[in-house]
Amino acid sequence: MISDYAGITPKGDLQLLQKLGEKLRNKAFLHINSTRAGGGVAEILQRMIPLLQEIGISARWEVIEGDDEFFNITKKIHNTLQGNLDHISKEMWGHHYEVNKRNAEKINLEADAVLIHDPQPAPLIEFRKTGKWIWRCHIDASNPLEKVSDYLRRYWEKYDAAIFSVARFARSMPIDEFIIAPSIDPLSEKNRELSDQEISEVSERLQIPRDRPIILQVSRFDRFKDPTGIIKAYKIVKKYNDCILILAGSPATDDPEGEEVLKEVKECAADDPDIFILLLPPFSDRDINALQRMARVILQKSTREGFGLTVSEAMWKGRPVIGGAVGGIPLQIVHGVTGFLVHSVEGAAFRIRQFLNNPDMAIRMGEKGKEYVRTNFLITRQIRDYLSVWYALENKGRDILEL
Repeated sequence: MISDYAGITPKGDLQLLQKLGEKLRNKAFLHINSTRAGGGVAEILQRMIPLLQEIGISARWEVIEGDDEFFNITKKIHNTLQGNLDHISKEMWGHHYEVNKRNAEKINLEADAVLIHDPQPAPLIEFRKTGKWIWRCHIDASNPLEKVSDYLRRYWEKYDAAIFSVARFARSMPIDEFIIAPSIDPLSEKNRELSDQEISEVSERLQIPRDRPIILQVSRFDRFKDPTGIIKAYKIVKKYNDCILILAGSPATDDPEGEEVLKEVKECAADDPDIFILLLPPFSDRDINALQRMARVILQKSTREGFGLTVSEAMWKGRPVIGGAVGGIPLQIVHGVTGFLVHSVEGAAFRIRQFLNNPDMAIRMGEKGKEYVRTNFLITRQIRDYLSVWYALENKGRDILEL
């Protein structure tokens, strides 16, 4: 219920959200992405769609289907947009289009507003029917392989607008562009308050010892998340501070590289009994919540990152966070205030030890981090922003303040 957020999220966000809901009442809002499980996009949509429906908007969520070849291609597209060198052939682009064409025949694309998430379903714009179409980029596109970016531009420029998480991800295009950061839901199973008993139950079931400080990273097993770099940083810290490391993640159905990266991580961890690699099933939200609340220090040491929702999740639990100084992470971590930003394995190790050896500083930064998330990165603010973009596109020339 929207009313449940009163006293948690900023009052102004709730008021504007209700007003936008009145203006857009009974209109259809369609979201399309490529997976229902794994990753931040699916997680946000699972919580966002019911809230949109509650304020009177006819919201629905569709997921495109594809074969293994399609998801191998879209992983290449994802990686090259984040700066990797790779080749995407004419045949691959053709398959990318054909899969979307088949999906367009099965999905009802009729809506007043259609929000397409990331490159996988981007070609659906070729089959638009009615309404305003918006392309939403969740990945770090600040330094893309230009050939790939230029090819996708043929789709992007046909949308009415594009949304990016960070200003420097935006591309120069002849359409409206907006900057909207992702968000977490403070009332979800992953972020709600847990009792000591609930936390203990999870630690016992997962066989996690709690007699020493826990260092944690929660993420997909993806090279851009640098899980092997975390292990290297932990090994430096271990020389001076007795601790354990947990790398926890759930598989994403649209990420074919996950198994290969997991194998690399296990090889890097070798036989260290204090490194716990947890491959959690989808929707292990309470387990992740408990792990974050057990941890003394939480990392998101990405080398490329669209946003990194696990940073805000950790900060919401009042935990000190260390993140790679890339993508959307610096939007969340104010260096030296709500956490630390790092550029290397050695830098991560130094900051981990700083938190372990200065518990008062860790508590202070954790408290500031939680309030920063409350102000900037809760789901009511993101819904407000999406509806504001939709309203602005439908009412050119009118100020949103005229609501």
